[in-house]
Amino acid sequence: MLLYFFITCFSFILFLKPLPLKPLLPWASEIRLLSVWFLKDLFLFSYLGSLRNTLLEVFYINIIPLKTSIKKMSLSSSARAEKSALDDETGGMSVLDLPELALECVLERLPPAGLCSMAGVCTSLRERCVSDHLWEKHMKHKWGRVIGPAAYREWQWHLASRKDLGSCKQGKPKGLMRLLSIFWPSSWSTPKVDPVNNSRQRSSLPVHSIMSWYLALETGKFWFPAQVFNRENGHVGFMLSCYDAELNYDPRTDTFQARYPPHGRRAISIESGVPWERLRAPSVDTSPHDLHISDCLHDLLPGDHIEIQWRRNKEFPYGWWYGVVGHLESCDGNENYCRCHNSDTVVLEFHQYTPGSRWRSTTVNRKEHREEGNEADGFYGGIRKLYKNEEISRWKRLWPTEVLE
Repeated sequence: MLLYFFITCFSFILFLKPLPLKPLLPWASEIRLLSVWFLKDLFLFSYLGSLRNTLLEVFYINIIPLKTSIKKMSLSSSARAEKSALDDETGGMSVLDLPELALECVLERLPPAGLCSMAGVCTSLRERCVSDHLWEKHMKHKWGRVIGPAAYREWQWHLASRKDLGSCKQGKPKGLMRLLSIFWPSSWSTPKVDPVNNSRQRSSLPVHSIMSWYLALETGKFWFPAQVFNRENGHVGFMLSCYDAELNYDPRTDTFQARYPPHGRRAISIESGVPWERLRAPSVDTSPHDLHISDCLHDLLPGDHIEIQWRRNKEFPYGWWYGVVGHLESCDGNENYCRCHNSDTVVLEFHQYTPGSRWRSTTVNRKEHREEGNEADGFYGGIRKLYKNEEISRWKRLWPTEVLE
């Protein structure tokens, strides 16, 4: 822009009014035409720039949805004053000057730590950053594999039993706010100056929000129910099984601590260093002490993959064990002549055990199946059929390296 201006002015001074005593050189007329061309381009550039600014102004005023405009017009006086204070600190420009849709897009792309940091900037951003719709995808992405309805109920009970979880009184911070001061930016949990009243205020975290639940899980202070594959570090007595436990997360090692409930004469058993790969949300919303009502018995065919409840005795909780549906002794396994699906007896096989082992197979009644078994071989409970390849593949990845006796 400055170059165009310099060339135009300089050439006009030299050649637009030449001295009358000396004729112009032959190339002077070409330079004169060149200056006129630059002048035309300069005016055109200025005109286009003005036109572009006008179009942008029309776009932001008229194209942005009416809902956004109404929301901005309804800002409280305190929010406008806060924005004005931020503008003064940042030289007249802040993130709040972004259009509503643009700001929302930025917040949706922030990781959890970024949202926590942004929430510590001001009240307006904090109200946006704690929104459930921003934290829902983070919760689903990281915790969706291990969190189920039972964990949600436990969290609601936890909130009801600690009504002051989100309170943050003067003095030593309590509850989740103390955890935030350790694991998250200090700007979130320390007192802030109100730009309107010049008073120091403490931020409070909405305890019923998804953000609050996410941070409680992330900091490892909330125990939640889930299920653990091959419990007790893959003990031979629990291979290809999945048992209920209470878990809490260790952010330093990115693993879990599992606490198995007491049963019989055994006290609470605790296992540390459980990786994500050995965890899942409960497959059914049934207590480990209750019989699962089977709804798939009439659909079972040889070759189907199943999970079945099993417990050592009546005092033990149920665990889920992996198996497949087999053929009756009277069937040779030929698919063209197999009639096993017409029989009331269903054969269940557990191929992780050697042929001849008492744990290798069992039978259940298709029509009148309840808990079956004895004190010597244990008790078999409800059955669920595995329809998803993901579930089947997960069991196969846990297959023992040696056949069990």
